[in-house]
Amino acid sequence: MVEFTKQVGNKIGLHLRAAGEFVKIAAQFTSEVRVYHGDRYANGKSILGLASLAAARGANVRIEIEGPDEAAARKALEALFDAKFYEE
Repeated sequence: MVEFTKQVGNKIGLHLRAAGEFVKIAAQFTSEVRVYHGDRYANGKSILGLASLAAARGANVRIEIEGPDEAAARKALEALFDAKFYEE
């Protein structure tokens, strides 16, 4: 299992569009992806689950990935955060 923390850097936060981009990438991998914000967590392959976390700009989210392609999934998801969900 790999685990890392990233800050939500896009202007609107982890809203439906950003969650959709996250899911699009996470779904390419067989590994399980879990996203934590505060005391709540969501399946990283569920748009509504991610949006329900209500992670605003500047929020830190913890991501856990477990499975055979976890390293590649981490790299792809970190790149998404670094690109601010392709919104800026």
